[in-house]
Amino acid sequence: MRFTNGGVCAPQGFKASGMHVGVKSRDLSKKDVGLIVSDVDCTTAAVYTKNVVKSAHIHVDIEHLKDNKARAVIVNSGNANACAPNDIVNAQRMCDAVAAKLGCESEDVLVASTGVIGQELRIERIEENVGELVDMLTHDDKGSDGAACAIMTTDTVKKEYAIETVIGGQMIIIGGIAKGSGMIHPNMGTMLCFITTDCAVSHEMLNDALHEAVNVSFNRVSVDGDMSTNDTCLIMANGEADNACITAKGEDYDEFVAALTRLCTRLAIDIASDGEGAKHLITCQVRNAKTESEAETISKSVISSTLTKAAIFGCDANWGRVVCAMGYSGVDFDVNKVNVTFSSGAGSIAVCQNGHGLEFDEDLAKKILTEHDITIDVDMADGEAECTCWGCDITYDYIKINGDYRT
Repeated sequence: MRFTNGGVCAPQGFKASGMHVGVKSRDLSKKDVGLIVSDVDCTTAAVYTKNVVKSAHIHVDIEHLKDNKARAVIVNSGNANACAPNDIVNAQRMCDAVAAKLGCESEDVLVASTGVIGQELRIERIEENVGELVDMLTHDDKGSDGAACAIMTTDTVKKEYAIETVIGGQMIIIGGIAKGSGMIHPNMGTMLCFITTDCAVSHEMLNDALHEAVNVSFNRVSVDGDMSTNDTCLIMANGEADNACITAKGEDYDEFVAALTRLCTRLAIDIASDGEGAKHLITCQVRNAKTESEAETISKSVISSTLTKAAIFGCDANWGRVVCAMGYSGVDFDVNKVNVTFSSGAGSIAVCQNGHGLEFDEDLAKKILTEHDITIDVDMADGEAECTCWGCDITYDYIKINGDYRT
């Protein structure tokens, strides 16, 4: 198992493209519509936001995936097409436009949107340019790069990976692109993430694998405590690798889940690292807990804590913020067993032992917390379970970005 290049175009039989059509900006350098297409129909599974208010694209995709099949997905950024005039109609028109150019049924096309809520989508701009978008489709790295850039909103870097492994004696590849920088919080599907694979796998196994991977990757990320209306994670499997189809859980399924989880985890960490205005990636490792569920709850509470985020932004080793967040997580634990350590590429420093503060070198702590990647290690000393979650600090720039996001 190893990472490789090519993103969503790395698996056999997939092509992609991205271009500027003017959905969100007049800046021609900013792509705002992406397209991913398989040469053949794909077994497809999806996970969506748990927000009661959902973008129109989710309702359309649920309808189109009643047969668990898809051929393509078109995505726009700059407009969420949620709670907007003609939102369902415009989501369907996006699918219709692609289907007409590809020569497939509209139900075989999926759609996704991201951006500002409540504003009507400039659907004509998309329809007028779909032909060019289809003509630009390519199986090489350029195609995946175009799609990855087209789905970005406040993201500062694209999120794109591919991983390969051997299943049933055949090399299979899983590729993925994602976007996400703000409105990100655990217990949902994900931000926007599109995954392709040439592995042959049944819908039941693909659906199970996606849920397993999402639960330990995207569902363990928090940027700001807000859950988006548009969060979607789609995986399309076209079977072009010609492996024996995975139809039951076993060695092949486990290998597929392991590769998918590694891919999703890399994308999830990139999303946390690229949080709006963030200066630090925060990794919280909770070890020696009673159960994995309790470790996850505590870790999520720490990375979601506004006060902990603020302390990391200030490079302040205020471990009391960490213990406080643990205390209101809802998990019953013995604080007198808890140990806390801060670490980074500049070293590590123990700040709490058995629930009480330690004397430590403030200058060294400052040096450690000045690094971009910060780890908060929490030892519960109460079991053998562990869990890692990811977040980021909160900065003045976060307020600036979101204060005028719409205008």
